[in-house]
Amino acid sequence: MSQISLPFEWQGNARDGHFLVSDANRLAVAHLERWREWPLSVSVLTGPPCSGRSTLARHFARMSGGSVIDDAQGQDDRPDEHGLFHAWNEAQTQRRPLLMIGHAAPASWAVALPDLRSRLAAAPHVAISEPDEALARALIERAFDTAGAGYAADVPDWLVRRIERSYGAIAAVTRMLDQAALSSGRKISVALAKECLHAAGFLPIVPPDPSTDQRE
Repeated sequence: MSQISLPFEWQGNARDGHFLVSDANRLAVAHLERWREWPLSVSVLTGPPCSGRSTLARHFARMSGGSVIDDAQGQDDRPDEHGLFHAWNEAQTQRRPLLMIGHAAPASWAVALPDLRSRLAAAPHVAISEPDEALARALIERAFDTAGAGYAADVPDWLVRRIERSYGAIAAVTRMLDQAALSSGRKISVALAKECLHAAGFLPIVPPDPSTDQRE
């Protein structure tokens, strides 16, 4: 696990201005930081919601002086084809790097213009994956630290083994537990987490391992 320093908040709430880097996003980070080596002036970055793709794109724009189209895939997977085509040509003409962002690979975008479709197929594409175990644990800890509610040291590991390993689930669960702790005046513990997740229908997701955890 490593991190890169950013002059802004990560995912909208990180107070220390750091973007956490793990195997889930390392290739994407490296590709954006090597923008001078791109074979074309355009690349495509994709990733799940809440994965930090827009924040990483702002980091790219700041260090490269390039531009970003944050929702290139468009609503209902229907991009602004003429807008993308114009931006692509402008990036090539001006030799100014352009990063297009979507949630799925460009091959799945609903593009009718043949010239744009061929250009997207030729563009380098890097993807942020759902978090690995190390990143999931770090995101849970960061969310709790940022929110300010006290939590027991064993809660992050307990959650990592039981909730869906996705950025969206981590954001939803940590927000729910923080709110529950604040409203009840309790510390976030395994017992509180178990109560809240069962009540919200988050559990059971991952079957417990009786050999490693007897508290179930």
